[in-house]
Amino acid sequence: MNNVLILLFFLYSTIAFGQDSNFERLHQSETWKLKFDNSNYGSKNWQKHWFLDGKHAKVELNDKGLNFMAGPIERDDACHAVLWTKQSFKGDIKIEYEYTRTDTKQKWVNILYIQATGAKPFNKDIYKWKEKRAIPAMKTYFNHMKLLHISYAAFNNHTGQEYVRARYYPVPKGKSFNTSTDIQPDAFNTGLFKPNITYKITAIKTKKWLYFYVKGENESRLFSWDISNIDSIKEGRIGLRHMFTRSARYKNFKVFSK
Repeated sequence: MNNVLILLFFLYSTIAFGQDSNFERLHQSETWKLKFDNSNYGSKNWQKHWFLDGKHAKVELNDKGLNFMAGPIERDDACHAVLWTKQSFKGDIKIEYEYTRTDTKQKWVNILYIQATGAKPFNKDIYKWKEKRAIPAMKTYFNHMKLLHISYAAFNNHTGQEYVRARYYPVPKGKSFNTSTDIQPDAFNTGLFKPNITYKITAIKTKKWLYFYVKGENESRLFSWDISNIDSIKEGRIGLRHMFTRSARYKNFKVFSK
């Protein structure tokens, strides 16, 4: 039994080290070209770069960054919120930003949506049917969009357990969201995303891998998922989702492509 545990530990350590090396090589590659840069807040005009789903959501700019707040009422779908880039991005992409939780909730979820396009019967261009998302119920997204999803600063509503998780949309016909969209592995009790602490986030998507690197004041962690066996995500917009009552500040938001 001890030999088996040692072997599993060795295999896990080897895989983790390999992913660290792959991520670092990708992150530092000189082939990335800056395509989106929302690091200058002088204009106070967030609509220049973004558009919003959610009639009760609020966006405010100040010298500390972009403050994004969902609506105040729990379990009211109208109080969800999604902030989308107006720009769309193709191929391999790298997303960088500084994230600071401004809520103290131990429930609900923040999500990074990666390269979203519409799925039938809706238009591929999600901007063209944004009016249908004035009430941004989750099912509208996971049933009618094609994208990659990373949950973070996320909590199990029954246990309060914190987690990071990747998903793929849309839900296959006849399947359920919870059992058919999850991309393993999940990560629990990461200890990250404490309120009022700024974390530097770097997400990289290639044809085969999805990476999510989080660096805090005294801690960092890399999450990775093999996406080689799912239907390829080739282009689309980037979205920031807050479930009802959640809020955060974003700064130095940049997107690169090859």
